[in-house]
Amino acid sequence: MHFIEELVVDEFLPTFRSLLAEQLREQGLTQSEVADLLGISQSAVSKYVHGEVGRNERLVADERVRELVDRLADGLADGSMTTTEALVEAEVCIRELEEGGTLSDLHAEAVPDLDDYGADFAVHDPDSRLREAGRVRASVRQGLRILENTGGFAPLIPAVGSNLVEALPDAERIEDVAAVPGRLLDVGGQTTVPGEPEFGVSQHVANVLLAARAAGSDRRAALNVAYSEETVETLESAGLTVVEFDAEVDLEDGIAAALETNPNADVLYQTGAMGIEPIVYILGPDAVTVAERLRTIA
Repeated sequence: MHFIEELVVDEFLPTFRSLLAEQLREQGLTQSEVADLLGISQSAVSKYVHGEVGRNERLVADERVRELVDRLADGLADGSMTTTEALVEAEVCIRELEEGGTLSDLHAEAVPDLDDYGADFAVHDPDSRLREAGRVRASVRQGLRILENTGGFAPLIPAVGSNLVEALPDAERIEDVAAVPGRLLDVGGQTTVPGEPEFGVSQHVANVLLAARAAGSDRRAALNVAYSEETVETLESAGLTVVEFDAEVDLEDGIAAALETNPNADVLYQTGAMGIEPIVYILGPDAVTVAERLRTIA
C-alpha cells in the first residue's frame, strides 16, 4: 500500500524545504536563522541550498507551491509571520494538493487502481475551521501589507482610525471576524499597524460587515476610510456599487434598509450625525481585494 502521506514526506517536504531555505538565504538570513525557522539543522539547510536534496519538478512547477514559498519567505524574513502561522499555511496547501492537486495526481499514478475504485484522495478535511481561520488571517496580513505600501492611504484614515477585517464563511459574531488589534493609525504620514491579525478584536468595522452580511451581502471583508464626496465619486467611477445608509438609526436597521435593493453593494457610506464621524466602508470578498480597491482612491 502506498499512502498519500508518504508522498508528502518523500516528495513535498524535501521540495518545499529546499525552495523555502533557498529563498530565505537569498533574503539575507544566515544558515543558523533559516535552520531555526524551519526547525532543521544547519547542515540540512546547506544541503537544501546547494541542491544536494532532490526536488520533485512537478511540485517545483506547481503555482500553489511557488506562491506559498514566496509568501512564507517574505513573511518569515520580515517577521510579519510566525512559524506557527507559516505551518498552518503549509498544511492548508498540502491538503489542497491532496484534493485534486499535484499530490493527488502523483498518488493516482502511484496507485492506479484507485481510479477504478473511485476513492476520494482527500483523506484530510482542507476546510476545517482551524485551517479556514489560518487562511483568513493570512488574507488580512497580505491586505495590510498592501495598505502599508500604499502611500496615499494614511491621509484617508479617519479620526477614529481604520481597520481591515475579514470574516469566516459562516461568521455570525465579532469572534468570527479577524482584524488588527486596536486601529490602523496615521503617524507622521505613515500607516501604523499595531499588531498581528486576531479574531474578535474589531468592534465597529466588524459590526458593519456582520450587519451587511445579515442583510444579505456575501462580502467577507471590509475597510473603513474617511468620508468625502470625492472619495465616494471615485469609487463609483471605478465601477463599484455605492450605497448610502443612515447613521442616525440603529446600525443593523440602517444597513438593512440601504441594502434592501442592493444586497451586494461594494461600498457603504454615511455622512455623519451628532457625535458620529462620516465614514466610507469598502467591502469585498476578501481583505486583499478590499485593499486593492482602496488603491483606486489613494
